[in-house]
Order: sequence, then C-alpha cells, then structure tokens
Amino acid sequence: MTGKVPEAANANAPIDVQKPAVTAGQVMPDSFASIVEQVSPAVVNITTTSVVSRPVNQGPMFPDGSPFSDLFRDFGIPGMPGGPDQGNPFDEDGAPFGDQGPMSRERSNALGSGFVVSSDGLIVTNNHVIDGADEIEVEFYSGAKLPAKLIGTDPTTDIAVLKVEAEKPLPFVKFGDSDKARVGDWVLALGNPLGQGLSASSGIISAKSRALTGTYDDFIQTDAAINRGNSGGPLFNMNGEVVGVNTAILSPNGGSIGIGFSMASNVVTKVVDQLRDFGETRRGWLGVKIQDVTQDIADSLGLASDAGAMVTDVPAGPAADAGMKAGDVITRFAGGDVADTRDLVRRVADAPVGEAVDVTVQRDGKPVELKVTLGRRELADADGQGTTPDGTTGPGGAASQQVLGMKLAPLTPELAARLRVPEGSRGLVVQEIDPESDASAKGLRSGDLIVEAGQQPVATLADLNARIAEAKEAGRQSLLVLIRRDGEPRFVALTIGK
Repeated sequence: MTGKVPEAANANAPIDVQKPAVTAGQVMPDSFASIVEQVSPAVVNITTTSVVSRPVNQGPMFPDGSPFSDLFRDFGIPGMPGGPDQGNPFDEDGAPFGDQGPMSRERSNALGSGFVVSSDGLIVTNNHVIDGADEIEVEFYSGAKLPAKLIGTDPTTDIAVLKVEAEKPLPFVKFGDSDKARVGDWVLALGNPLGQGLSASSGIISAKSRALTGTYDDFIQTDAAINRGNSGGPLFNMNGEVVGVNTAILSPNGGSIGIGFSMASNVVTKVVDQLRDFGETRRGWLGVKIQDVTQDIADSLGLASDAGAMVTDVPAGPAADAGMKAGDVITRFAGGDVADTRDLVRRVADAPVGEAVDVTVQRDGKPVELKVTLGRRELADADGQGTTPDGTTGPGGAASQQVLGMKLAPLTPELAARLRVPEGSRGLVVQEIDPESDASAKGLRSGDLIVEAGQQPVATLADLNARIAEAKEAGRQSLLVLIRRDGEPRFVALTIGK
C-alpha cells in the first residue's frame, strides 16, 4: 500500500461541499478547485484482473484504455485490437475463428472509475468495468489500495455495486436529484481516463432524457470530457452531488468529442438500493405490449391529447388478470399521469413487486379504473414470455379487394401456413400495398395481418368496410386498425377521408 486509506470526518454524513463552485446569480464558476478537493477522497480508480485466451503469437497486451494499446495498434503490431491480423477471433459458438494457432491463457487488466456512496465502503461503478473480472482492486486518490468484492450488477442500466472493507469509515458522496438538473447547468466529471489517474473535466449538461439502447435508459448528455477509463465515475453538480454515472461516449475515433452520456442519478439510486439490499434488481412487471399514442391515433379514438400508452396486446399476466384489454390507453399509473411509453415503463419498473397499484385506462371513450398486482420483470424475462413465431411475406391465393390503398384477402388455412400465424387466427392479410398510400406511409407492408378495425375484430372484407362506414358516419377522418407482424401487435391510424 502506497498511501493512507481516507477517513470520513463524519461517518453518518456524506461529504458536504462547503463552498459551491457557482453561487446564486453567478454565470461561470471562478474555479472548480474547491469542489474537486472536497469530493476527490470518495472517487476511486478500479483495476480488474481476468484470465483470457489469446494466440501465443499475439503482440503485447495493455489495460483497456491504455494509450500504449492505441500506439501499438496504429503502428500495426499484430494481435492488437483493430490491427491488421485481428479480424474476428471467435465464431458465433465461441470457438476460435480460422487458424489461430496455439492458444495461451493469460491474465489481463482493465481500468475504470467509481465512487464511494456509504461510509462502510459501498462503491458504485459501471457493470462493463467489472464484467468477467476475477479480481477487483480499488485505488483511492491517496494511493491506498483495497480489494473489492462484487455485491451485484444490473446489465440493463450498466450499474454495478462493489464493497471494500476499511478499518475506519470512508468519506462518501451523496446523490443529487437529476430531475432538477437543467440543460445548461455546469457539471464536473471525475475519473481515471486512459489509466492516467484521477482527473477532472468540466462542462455543461447538453441534453437530458437521452435514450441509447436500453429499456430503462435516462441519460444526461454532457460536453465534459469523458474518455475510456472514465466509465463508472461520477458526474457532479456544483453542490458536490452526483447527478449521473459516466457510462458512454459518442465518437468516431474512440476519444472525447464533447458528446458523453451519464446515467441519471434518479435511475441509479433505485438500482443501487436494490443491489445493496437483494444483490439483484426487482422491477415491477405489468404484462402488456404497448406503443406511443400518436395524434392520429388520438383523433381516431376521440382522445383529448396524444398522451398515454396504448396497449397492443395483453398476454397472460398481471394486466390480463386485472381485466386490461388490447386497445386500452393507459393514462394514469399509481396516481401519476402517463406521458408516453417510456414514462410508463419507468413507472412500472419503479413500482413495488407484489403490490396492487391503481391504473386508469381509456376504453370506448370512457375512463376505466383497474387495480393491478404487479409481477416481477426479471422472472417474466426468465420465463421467455413475449416470444413470437417467425413470419414470411408474399401471401396470395385468396379472394381479395382494394381497400385503403391495400390489396387485402381473408386469412385462409393456406395463407396462415405460409405466414406461420397461430392456428385459429382470423383477420385480413395485406397482399399488396400502394407505395403512395397512407398505409404505406404508416409502415404497413405485404404480409401484415389486420386483426381489428375500430377496436372490433375483423375476419372478412365486409367487416372492414363496415368499420370504415361507421367511422365516416361518426365524422372521423381516420380508422384505428390493429396489425400483427411476426406475431407482434401494433396499432395504426389509417386515413379514410370524408
């Protein structure tokens, strides 16, 4: 150990920044030095060690984020990532691809960042920083090093919680309210970029509520410099509160170009609490398939606005048990208005598993109150619920008719076999589609199966024509249809004219 493990001044309270970098009415901070000095004892570097296989003729190996790996790759040293002979070393089964020659098992290091969130040594970082690690070591700003054990991970939000054992309480930082952070606010990123040790970079919040690839994404975008090795480090506001965990960058060259993403603290805190208490996440599960309500869907249903989440399918689960139906629009959940599908997904995930919540849906133009006892998302995912059969395109051979810019035919056993739809399905098959039609503009295509129109089942062309006539008689200019493609349901509002 080259340094002293830091000790908390107050074991029961987080670091309190005595002099914020920006005071009321001040546009730019005079300096970030005070805040960096106060919070840095709680920011750590993370080194992981794992055993990997590589060809014996591979070039030298360096920790992920090391500047030497870039140097050797740029000069074409064999075996370096992106080098001339790298290619794809493994096939889809995990076996060596091509003639790799003899393989050896060696230890590899990776670098990242993290921060202490409790005096007893809980540390937050990114899951991808410690994923697959055999050993994890935490280094403090003072140079002191401690081994860490893994408490739990959540790959969905890329968050992991570690634990170190120290003789005395550790200084720790607190989370701030990311919902109160504003675009344009100053922020400070601390971490271990490129393995260089603790570094600070400043910038502003460039955008909020960014979604990248995950279901529960709620990223803060910042122009504070974030590079490889910063992953897992904290993004501070000017009061020394963590408002985000630095996770990803958008870059054509792997370096910072001023577009970095930090997972919002209001998402992270819930994940950290569950990982600390249970060693895993326990998210609520409603058991529905949903889509956003567009303005034309709202008009076709006579809704006052396009807010809410439209239910496209209700498989067996909590929502079905409570009486929810396809075509319902969820407008309120657990006492709060639902803005859109992302809002509903987050609300459901945050709700307690096994407890009943009040849900309001719009059905046939009227509000319907339901009480749903939520299941657990992780168990539903493990059961494989929501899987669908494969589909094909190019149906034909049934009596057809041109309707709303589409050539439609009733579903026959022959067409059902070609489309691989479940036995007993009913509806109208889209055989051809006018590329200039509204249906084409809304994304319909050959092979889609129309199963509902005007929130009523359709099995024949007469059914569909009747629904169109009813909509026109009611003075509506669009008709809501439910289609299934590869087994997945989706509502679309099609223009029917006057």
